[in-house]
Amino acid sequence: MLAKGILAVVIIAGGCAGSAHAANTQTLVEQSAEVRMQLDLAVSAQALKALLPDGWEPFVATSGAAKDCNVRMIFVDRVDINGPDGAPAGSNQIVYLASPIKKTGSNEMAGQMVIDGVTADPKDAPGPFKVYQAASSYRVERSTRAVAGQPIQNEETWQFTAANGEHMELHLAYERGVARKLSADTKFFSATDPNFYQIWKIDQGLDIMRNATVPVKDRVKEFQLKASGGKVGQLFDGTERVVSVDALHWYNRGVYSP
Repeated sequence: MLAKGILAVVIIAGGCAGSAHAANTQTLVEQSAEVRMQLDLAVSAQALKALLPDGWEPFVATSGAAKDCNVRMIFVDRVDINGPDGAPAGSNQIVYLASPIKKTGSNEMAGQMVIDGVTADPKDAPGPFKVYQAASSYRVERSTRAVAGQPIQNEETWQFTAANGEHMELHLAYERGVARKLSADTKFFSATDPNFYQIWKIDQGLDIMRNATVPVKDRVKEFQLKASGGKVGQLFDGTERVVSVDALHWYNRGVYSP
């Protein structure tokens, strides 16, 4: 059971072994320290297919913590963003949708494809993947309550709305655990231009709080998810399922161009 759990954690983290190139063929674009809340979702295959470019399809795990997941909704507090020289470059809050993908006819995961997003910073739209929209309104609140003799409790609210009415909102309260440290090099492709991709080199602390497949303690006390309008509205047709709720207490990311 332990081996299955370790494998599941690696899959859900979105790692893609073998996706990194030799270091001398890559250029560091930026570095960031982030806090993330990730939802693994199973949505309508037909609706998702309409958002992916020709020649690509979801890579859907048949076992482990990411079983049945074909898209992820990821809320991100980009606490510190630094340039390639380490100089401060700002901070931001964003939510985006990414699908684990493969080339049509292949059995190997190629990476993840960014298909949509709403960003608090208008300068980040449409962003490198050409899919982000500037938020017309947003709200991010995160709090921690630590009391002697009691589990640490976190509460988070994320709300993003774009000018076209697209809306993604999450509220949850949960018992914080101790994260597992993971590292991964993963290719992230653009759904608008699949010839464009970045390589993300990630060190992260992953805390799986609820999962439909892996036997972990359910530490989610409150959970409310709302999604409507635009591309996200196409995916949320009433048949969607949340298959995993994952807190990434820390997420250190280097973004490289090939």
